[in-house]
Amino acid sequence: MQTQTTLGFAHFLAQADGLGKTLFVILLTMSVVSWYFIITKAISKWRQRRESGRFVDLFWNASSLEEVRNEITTHGANEPFSHLTSHALFAREHHERTGGGKLGEAGGLGDFLTRSMRKVIDEETAKLENGLTVLATVGSTAPFVGLLGTVWGVYGALVSIGMSGAGTLDKVAGPVGEALIMTGLGLGVAIPAVVAYNSFTRHNRLTLSSLDAFAHDLFAYLTTGAHGQQTPGRLAGIGNKLRTLAQGV
Repeated sequence: MQTQTTLGFAHFLAQADGLGKTLFVILLTMSVVSWYFIITKAISKWRQRRESGRFVDLFWNASSLEEVRNEITTHGANEPFSHLTSHALFAREHHERTGGGKLGEAGGLGDFLTRSMRKVIDEETAKLENGLTVLATVGSTAPFVGLLGTVWGVYGALVSIGMSGAGTLDKVAGPVGEALIMTGLGLGVAIPAVVAYNSFTRHNRLTLSSLDAFAHDLFAYLTTGAHGQQTPGRLAGIGNKLRTLAQGV
């Protein structure tokens, strides 16, 4: 009974050799890093969703582009939709002012706008995917790290039992059960990372889909030469679908 009460995770770590303790530290590091990305990205995406919905709603209900520009100047471009709009407005004004005289501005207004907006979308895609590689790596490798720790722990336990000559079930079950803790730790680290990775990937896919749709209508609106001539009701009608997409991300 005395021996049984001393068995457990702490006892396993105390008996583990350098490799076993190294694998435990690796799992602990994976868990801390993955939870850091999970928490920070969850907060970031919640704020982004709220700010994107507010900006898209303001954009399509604005009476002119000047009102949109003032909104961006006042509150900044802190999310994908305002960032895209800011660069698109600047690109149109720059092309109209310079006439596309430089090599990078070759082509008409439509070509220059397309390149500028595509660059912003690529930048936003890279921002959205930041940290996903870490979560994917943790989710795919943590179970195997835990399994390696279990195999190594079982091996060490069996060697010790063989050397002691005590091969009864009560002598084998404790050390082997302790070694299986590493497999549980590996799964405990991997499961949250996989769930978060799938959730963030879906969020990114919806965000980019709505951003592409917004970019398409923004491009069409800027290339028509309209300068606030359309009424707020007309703009709101054009943007209903995009507001729904942005708020549903």
